[in-house]
Amino acid sequence: MSPAAVLSREARMTLWRSLQTFTVTRIVIALVLLLYLGVRITDGGVRLDAANTPACLFYLVAALVFGALGAWWRRRFALQLGCQIALDLAVISLLYLEAGGMRSGLAILYLFPLAGAAILAPLTLALFASAVATLFLLLETTWQVFMQDNGRSPMQAGLYGAAFFAGVLVVNRLAARLIKQEELAAQRGVDLRVQQAINAIVIADVGDGILVVGDDSAVFTGNPAARRMLGLEGEVAAFRLGEAPGLEPLAQAFSAWLRAPSEDAAFVTVKPYQEDAGPLRGRRDQPVHLKLRFARVDTLDVALGRSVVFMQDVSAIENQAQQLKLASMGRLTASIAHEVRNPLSAIGHATALLAEDLHGPAEVRLLKIVGDNVTRVNRMVEDILQLSRKVQPNGEPVQLASFLAELKAEFCETHGLAADIVYLGDPGTSALRFDPLHLHEVLLNLLGNAVRYASREPGSIRIFPALDAAGRIELHVQDDGPGITPEVRAHLFEPFYTTSSKGTGLGLYLARELCLNNDAKLDYEYRFDPTATGPRRASGRFVISFSQPA
Repeated sequence: MSPAAVLSREARMTLWRSLQTFTVTRIVIALVLLLYLGVRITDGGVRLDAANTPACLFYLVAALVFGALGAWWRRRFALQLGCQIALDLAVISLLYLEAGGMRSGLAILYLFPLAGAAILAPLTLALFASAVATLFLLLETTWQVFMQDNGRSPMQAGLYGAAFFAGVLVVNRLAARLIKQEELAAQRGVDLRVQQAINAIVIADVGDGILVVGDDSAVFTGNPAARRMLGLEGEVAAFRLGEAPGLEPLAQAFSAWLRAPSEDAAFVTVKPYQEDAGPLRGRRDQPVHLKLRFARVDTLDVALGRSVVFMQDVSAIENQAQQLKLASMGRLTASIAHEVRNPLSAIGHATALLAEDLHGPAEVRLLKIVGDNVTRVNRMVEDILQLSRKVQPNGEPVQLASFLAELKAEFCETHGLAADIVYLGDPGTSALRFDPLHLHEVLLNLLGNAVRYASREPGSIRIFPALDAAGRIELHVQDDGPGITPEVRAHLFEPFYTTSSKGTGLGLYLARELCLNNDAKLDYEYRFDPTATGPRRASGRFVISFSQPA
């Protein structure tokens, strides 16, 4: 049975290429034999040897025919190889006899077909060819000893035969090992291609975005989810994160992770941007909040550092969680005025009447607890009812300079703060179409959160306008307190979620809903203020993004 029949396609192609090399070597040997045995140089000139020239020419022509056959008709490998080895043995034996037998030295030519058989044929066929060549040498030497009585010994022929068998065994074992290793490599290559195809399907269909980034922030590749999250057009390649102004938060988070690797997730907000030229082309019309995880790729060469950035769109998860809570809150709002507010008023009135008759310390303390909780529940009711108070867009623009100045004065007076604690950035002549009552309530809510965590040093609370990559106005509110943890950030704008024992969990949710009602967006960004120094370099800030351009 042919060895090629049980091998892979790659291994069979290797055998056919080896057979072609074997054929080319035969052509070279045939030319050398033709020049060495078929051409005689005498005093009278160059003439052809009548005895050896036909055999050498036949050998050359047959080698050319076998070469063409192996190149154009790659079928019946064992048959072609067997015919070629038989031709080699026959022609070499014929030339061996014509040249005078053992004394001609042509017995060494048997090593060529035998080595080819050892490499390309099964061990049995290779040993059979060795046996044929050895028997021929022994029979020829024996004939010379008995028939011509010239004193020759078959010892030399026996040594040649032993060398043939030993060479065939060694070469065949080495060739078999090489073929087995190549077969294993071919199988591993097939497995690798299948695994790559599976990985391509998984990476293409996975919901999380995946970017492969070098240590110099060069992006090598990314899956479709990453392109969708970042708003990129075409393939994700041939640009650096730092070259894209819209992806600056992502570049900052990656650089920070390279300086101090950590398993903790990072949160960034990619704002609306538009890139029409350069290596990065893309568009984001809506902000997207991403959860980032980083992983280092182990490489042998440090200079080829690669990292994988996993991105998860947290905005979709947050919206889904809010929709679930809104469904239940809608049912609560429908009956809250009658089922909660009226009994709450009765409890408050009864508490006030009791306070007129009870004056003991224990009674006063208990009544105060009841009154505080009544106030808290009443505030929660008011917040819920405000969600349904939709107003028409205000046609009059709000001048930011005067509005923020009045808001600052009111806030500082209410909380007893010094004027220099709250810093106002220069809004210039910017004007916004936003209901002033709603904007007033949103900013008071954000400032109330800020004053709880700020150090109350000069400039520890900051309000300043800015422009995003698309030229739209933003209003930033931040303090110098600790940043919001990722765990809290995941539930920050959900209704009834609060980290304060005195809060209702509706303040930030109500602020975001009021912004949406006025065609604006409220979000929290994990970014530093490059203009601030010292303790005012906060780790995060609330950002109100307005839809109208500056």
